Amino acid sequence: MRFMLTLLIYFSSLPSYAQTPTVAKVRSLYAQTEKQENACKELIDILGPYNETNNPLFLGYKSSATMMMAKYVSNPFSKLSYFNRGKKMLEKAVNADKYNIELRSLRFLVQSNVPSFLGYNDDIDVDKTFIISNAHLVQDPELKKNIVYFMNRWGKLTPNQKNILNK
Repeated sequence: MRFMLTLLIYFSSLPSYAQTPTVAKVRSLYAQTEKQENACKELIDILGPYNETNNPLFLGYKSSATMMMAKYVSNPFSKLSYFNRGKKMLEKAVNADKYNIELRSLRFLVQSNVPSFLGYNDDIDVDKTFIISNAHLVQDPELKKNIVYFMNRWGKLTPNQKNILNK
C-alpha cells in the first residue's frame, strides 16, 4: 500500500516538471507577442507560477507580455492597468537580479518603446550603458544576437558604442 501511494505521488508530480518552460521557448513566444495576442496570453499563462524569488528572468518576460497585452485591448483603463501591472513586475524582476543583462535588455526595450507620457523611461541610459559594457560577457549566442539587434534598432548608438557592442 505504501508503495502504491509513493508511486501515485511520484506520477502526479511529473506533469509539473514537464510543464516547466525552457528559456528558448519563453524567448520564442516573447518574439511573437508584438504581433499575436495569443502569444501574450500563452506566455503569461506558462509563466504564471514565477516571481522575483523563484525566477526573476521569467518574471521579466511575464511582465513584458503583460505590458504588451495593452496593445490588444481597446479600453484605455484596461490598457493602463496592463501596463502598470507589468511595470511593477518588471521592476521587481530587475531589482531581484540587477546584474542580469537579459532583464536589463527587456527593461531597455520596454522603456524605449512605450509612449513618453507614461513616464516609464528613467532607466534607459543606465540600462543602455550596462548592456553595452557587459554584452561581451554573454555566453549564449542567441541571446547575444538578440541584444545586439535590439540595441542597434532602438539604442540610438554612437559608432563607438556599436563597435563595442558588436565585439
